[in-house]
Amino acid sequence: MSVPDYMQCAEDHQTVLVVVQPVGIVPEDQFFRIYKRIAGVSQVSIRDSQRLLYIRYRHHYLPENNEWGDFQTHRKVVGLIAITTCGSAKEWPQTAERFHGQKEVYSSTLYDSRLLVFGLQGEIAEQQRTDVAFYPSFEDCPDVEKRVEDFVGSIFIVLESKRLDRATDKSGDKIPLLCVPFEKKDFVGLDTDSRHYKKRCQGRMRKHVGDLCLQAGMLQDALVHYHMAVELLRGVNDFLWLGAALEGLCSVSVIFHYPGGTAGKLVGRKPSISQPADAGKRHRPGAQEVLIDPGALTANGISADTSTEIGRAKNCLSPEDIIDKYKEAISYYGKYKNAGVIELEACVKAVRVLAIQKRAREASEFLQNAVYINLGQLSEEEKIQRYSILSELYELIGFHRKSAFFKRVAAMQCVAPTIPEPGWRACYKLLLETLPGYSLSLDPKDFSKGTHRGWAAVQMRLLHELVYASRRMGNPGLSVRHLSFLLQTMLDFLSDQEKKEVTQSLENYTSKCPGGMEVITLPDGSNHFLFVLFVCSSFSDFQWVQGDVCEVQLMVYNPMPYELRVENMGLLTSGVEFESLPAALSLPAESGLYPVTLVGVPRTAGNITVNGYHTSVFGVTSDCLLEGLPGVKSSGCLVEVIPALPRLQLSTSLPRSAHTPSPMSKEELSSTVSVQLFNGETQQLTITLENFGSEDIETLELTSKTVSTKEKVFGEFLSWELEEALSHLPLKPGQAVTLTVNIKVKLDFSGQENLLQDLNDDGISVTGLPISSPLRQVLKPRPETKPVSSESGKAEYSHIKTLEAVLNFKYSGGAGKVEGYYRELSLGVHVDVEPSVFFTRVSTLPATSTRQCHLLLDIFNPTEHELTVSAKNNQDLVLHASECQRWVMSVLF
Repeated sequence: MSVPDYMQCAEDHQTVLVVVQPVGIVPEDQFFRIYKRIAGVSQVSIRDSQRLLYIRYRHHYLPENNEWGDFQTHRKVVGLIAITTCGSAKEWPQTAERFHGQKEVYSSTLYDSRLLVFGLQGEIAEQQRTDVAFYPSFEDCPDVEKRVEDFVGSIFIVLESKRLDRATDKSGDKIPLLCVPFEKKDFVGLDTDSRHYKKRCQGRMRKHVGDLCLQAGMLQDALVHYHMAVELLRGVNDFLWLGAALEGLCSVSVIFHYPGGTAGKLVGRKPSISQPADAGKRHRPGAQEVLIDPGALTANGISADTSTEIGRAKNCLSPEDIIDKYKEAISYYGKYKNAGVIELEACVKAVRVLAIQKRAREASEFLQNAVYINLGQLSEEEKIQRYSILSELYELIGFHRKSAFFKRVAAMQCVAPTIPEPGWRACYKLLLETLPGYSLSLDPKDFSKGTHRGWAAVQMRLLHELVYASRRMGNPGLSVRHLSFLLQTMLDFLSDQEKKEVTQSLENYTSKCPGGMEVITLPDGSNHFLFVLFVCSSFSDFQWVQGDVCEVQLMVYNPMPYELRVENMGLLTSGVEFESLPAALSLPAESGLYPVTLVGVPRTAGNITVNGYHTSVFGVTSDCLLEGLPGVKSSGCLVEVIPALPRLQLSTSLPRSAHTPSPMSKEELSSTVSVQLFNGETQQLTITLENFGSEDIETLELTSKTVSTKEKVFGEFLSWELEEALSHLPLKPGQAVTLTVNIKVKLDFSGQENLLQDLNDDGISVTGLPISSPLRQVLKPRPETKPVSSESGKAEYSHIKTLEAVLNFKYSGGAGKVEGYYRELSLGVHVDVEPSVFFTRVSTLPATSTRQCHLLLDIFNPTEHELTVSAKNNQDLVLHASECQRWVMSVLF
């Protein structure tokens, strides 16, 4: 026996084996459809008896395995169900002949057989036969299950007769010697009259009768026969059959202790010493060819309903003894090179029992032993199956990494050099199944910085193998995605050279097959190469306008040790129609935070949600969702898009300034103009307003606000006439209108005694009442003090006063005006005001009339320009730059 049945479990010793095979040409889907119905009859209640017969079905069974039927009767094919199609009476003889030929294969062990014929109608089909059932079609066969139950009943009759015949055998010394295939040549020429030989025959027969009792539902009798066989066989050192007797003891005891079964399917059964019930069907169709499903295993222990029966089973092993006997039996099997399959299957059975007992460490010892069992020359397919089963058994006992190791070995075996056509697809599938065992998930959300799980070196090796397998199976798109994933999740563990090699490989793959999110659907929403900080304001903070270019700013940085080129970077949105305007950028190696502004144009009004952004790096296109970014709790940023509004830009006749009127911010102002005036001077500011949008400007309002409140202003600071500009409304796109604003400054520079003292120190008489301010910077600085032009002097003796105001334009038009929306455009005005003249001395002189006096003034011109001082009913006084003159002015009372 060279091919092990990895689906074997302890309770299989209680079953009888029935092979279900097609005869002739039968459609595969139709065959398995009938096979599934047949396999559903997994236990049958025997008439006139309280016992149950359990059946194990196989659609493929090697005849050489059947030769071990005397060693363990559950390996013997006792039933055959053949399924065939027959279209006419002419084909029937040939069909019948094929059926008889099929029976000949298992003729030495068959108890009974049945042929199910589909498609034949007529006289032949109307014949009543017990071994043949005719059905008009695969769809019209309602009593298949009933036929199978009758068939199983006939098998039980033969089984029971053989059990009774062997159990009551009185032939004494004429008991035949049961043998396994490889023993037959060893017993040629032995003394059959020796006591040793007779004990060997008796022990093996006792063991064989125990098997029959177990299959017939006589568990207590089976225990007795197994114990007797153990004693007889131990006395003659018949180790192979002694191991089989011990394994039989273990099987009966497992059935007593674990009525739910150990194969993974829990179905209700009626445990009893005389008629224990099994867990029902434990094998899927084609179970020998299908791997087990460890996730379906349940670890239910001893049922309370069976405790009394276990107590009555005096020869039943305890749970601990079961494992000890398994160990002993396996050690005996290990003595025989040709019993490797039996030894391996016993290890598998013991592991399933230990899994239910939750004794994982001991189970691993059995599996470790199974790894080193030599089964001779195995085919590559058999090696793959062996490693896959070892993997699933390790998974069953909770050894996840060990399970992943053997599954990876199975994957590598799929593409061994000796295979003519390597199975790269199967290799890739098995490699994917190893990921959980190595704590590796293909969902980047499972990776968070600083909490890496598993061995990064092993994980990177596995990802590289996935990349290679993807390429070999002709799917470079998968290679791109796995390389991208490797860069994203393993970046901290890659050296600079490895980063360079991985990105070069990625570029090579994407040159042949551009990467994108559609290759593998992953809910990653994360970018593979950029680390992004995204800040989203709330809905009420701002609105976007239909048709306007709108912005979203991101802070990114490049973690790579080389320059990174990012292409086609744009916004991902939902809601209103949105035209994204992609950007391209180049980030220096290991850059710090770098601002990136992504823009687009909403084409309709409504609500829009910014869900994330998309990029193209190394040829890989990534859709990066906000919900996948660390630190971003929202899945999107909601913004209201209002109907279209006109757009206005302004230009001025005065130069722009960097001054920003406090408490305004630069963001609130379109621009700021600056001018320097002498006190009392008037300056005209010409403003040109141009409609550079796509909507008409239908309304225009202008207001001003003085934002510097320290100085008292006499008269109007800013004045204008708006009627002329309003007459040009509506202002069409591309048209402009001009507006003149008068800037007039009148401030009070009196009351600055410290400045008068400053002038006195410079040699100018300042006696009298100080009522005006001195010059700017035309006086000589005092030697003992710091120059006025120095920083401290400027702070202490600055004669310039500042006026600041904001002109606010409020305008609207188009669909936005209908909805009540408008825009505002603000212009800052910054004016530095200098004193134009001041009086250094003021005194009075008596006049000839009591209604008149003379005012004596020393007037100083602090400017760099010539100026004229005028007074009513007095002559004008002309002063040159920095000149001081005395002026007498008549004052009437």
